Amino acid sequence: MLLRPSGGFTVSESAPVRQLPPVQRPFTQRPFRPGVRLAVDVGSVRVGVARSDPGGVLATPLTVVPSGPGAKAELARLAADQGAIEVIVGLPTSLSGREGAAAAGAREFAADLARRLSPIPVRLVDERFTTTEAHDALRRGGKDARARRQVVDAAAAAVLLQAALDAERATGRPAGQLVPGGGA
Repeated sequence: MLLRPSGGFTVSESAPVRQLPPVQRPFTQRPFRPGVRLAVDVGSVRVGVARSDPGGVLATPLTVVPSGPGAKAELARLAADQGAIEVIVGLPTSLSGREGAAAAGAREFAADLARRLSPIPVRLVDERFTTTEAHDALRRGGKDARARRQVVDAAAAAVLLQAALDAERATGRPAGQLVPGGGA
C-alpha cells in the first residue's frame, strides 16, 4: 500500500492482497418480548421494586414496600398498575450457588406471588451481588449509609432486573426459572 501526499492510498500491483475474515458481530438480534417487567428484591424488612421501560432496555428503581402480610397485595397492585408482562424475584444463593434459608424464603414468596398474579408469570433469577452493586452505585452517587438504607433494596431490584433483561437479549430466552402456579 502506497500513501499519497493527499492522505489517500493506492494499492500497488505487486502488493499481495490479503483477505480479511468476515466481520463477527458481538451482538446478534435475538427474539425479545416487549413489555414492562418488574423485579423484586425480597428482604426481611423491605421489598425493593424496580421497573423496566416498555422496550425492556433499561431497569430503574421504582419503590420500596414494607415486608409483611400486605407486601404481596401491594406488588400485585403495582404489577397491574404498571402493566407488567412478568415479575422477576431475586433468588439469593451463596457464592458456590448453594441455597440456604433466604433462598427457601424467596422461593416461598415467589410461589405465593405467582398464585396471586396468575396469569402474569413470575420467574426466579439469581441475585448474587445485586445488593453490593447497588450499595456501590449509591455510594458513588453521594448517598451516605443512612440514605442508602432506604433505597438500596429498590436499587438492588434494578440491578437484578437489568441483568435479567440483558440475559434475555443475549439468549433470546427469559432469564431464570419459571415459578409454578403462575402464568406461562
